[in-house]
Amino acid sequence: MDKEKLKEILLDQKFSFTNKRNLIDRDIFLDMYLSTSQIVVISGVRRCGKSSLLSIIKNKLSLNEEDYCYFNFDDERIVANVNVMNDIYALHLELYKKEPIFFFDEIQVIKGWEKFVNRMYESGHKIFVTGSNAKLLSSEISTSLTGRNKVIDLFPFSFSEYLLYINHKYDFDRLTTKQKSLLLSDFQSYLEYGGFPLVVKENDIDIINSWFQDILYRDIVSRYNLVQVNEIKLIALYLFSNIGKRFSYSTLKSISEVKSLSSIKNYLHYFELSYLFFYLSKFDFSMKKQIGNSKKVYTIDNAVANKLGFRFSENKGRLLENLVFLELLRRGKEIYYFSEKYECDFLVKEGVEIVEAIQVTYDLNILNKDREFNGLKEAMNRYNIKNGIIIINDSTDIEIEDNNIRVIPAYKWLCSASQNKN
Repeated sequence: MDKEKLKEILLDQKFSFTNKRNLIDRDIFLDMYLSTSQIVVISGVRRCGKSSLLSIIKNKLSLNEEDYCYFNFDDERIVANVNVMNDIYALHLELYKKEPIFFFDEIQVIKGWEKFVNRMYESGHKIFVTGSNAKLLSSEISTSLTGRNKVIDLFPFSFSEYLLYINHKYDFDRLTTKQKSLLLSDFQSYLEYGGFPLVVKENDIDIINSWFQDILYRDIVSRYNLVQVNEIKLIALYLFSNIGKRFSYSTLKSISEVKSLSSIKNYLHYFELSYLFFYLSKFDFSMKKQIGNSKKVYTIDNAVANKLGFRFSENKGRLLENLVFLELLRRGKEIYYFSEKYECDFLVKEGVEIVEAIQVTYDLNILNKDREFNGLKEAMNRYNIKNGIIIINDSTDIEIEDNNIRVIPAYKWLCSASQNKN
């Protein structure tokens, strides 16, 4: 690649990276990543704030311009091969006469990136990389960087991060009537429009349309050389419209008219690798039964389901369930759903034991009290769980006559997460 053109791109990108504004600290304990000599990999969906987190890390390390080399490989102006990484390194040395700390964005674009990164690691460089494809990152890390990396799984803003970004502060234990009203308004906005930083900043959910096109065409269709674009899109739109529900391969074949079951399974896998969807298994101590059971689908952010999915009567209930699912992932929990005579939304597993049961419903009222209570209680009894939680939108007049079951507003449960991170 032409050296002068690459230098221009390098300096353009570095200027933008250096001058990022309105950054907030994420709910991640960064000290271990700042101090480690290992390669730090930030993995997550497109536009969830990975570049901003790199900038936050750069600021916390108090680096000057000459101290670091930044490059985003998801740039149509560059030739995406591993040689460009050597050229970027040489340009930094030429410009600054100093060995850099590396900050590489969207590293999965470069085939063979791990070889260059491993070589720089061996020579003593500190390296931070981001990527938007789970398989590419995990497979390359496992082959070349095993034992040499720490991974940060990054999501769009949590509710506590969302409040921090819009600069709204609340003391949940001392809410006046006005403050609670404002808090619930903020929560409803977050419930419907999610936590993608740019969507929040611009207050524009239509941004999700271009985001989805990027993932569909660049991360899935192009990467895996697929031709059934409309069929893949139909499957995605169906899943967006059915978050929190079980799905079957036969239904997906029917709505998309894809004849091959293996193709359906591949498309679902590609969605997962791009962080577009997550699939939740029904818990069973038998791994064979667990694999064979139907799965439930969730998506990376509520804005996606709200913008791209079809509206449905129980929309808010499923959106709330999706928020809880994502927060459990943020907390690093191993989760399943429960279904026997009744259903319980989430079981939390630690080691070989089920330790927590969580039920989610937007409203808890006389019509659904027995269903929600019975599902939670059945799960608690089945796995000998002492305490259970029902997460609701706000408050309820329904009394639960069981001291082992706690009803908690979603905003309070969600914001307790930052106190539990380490």
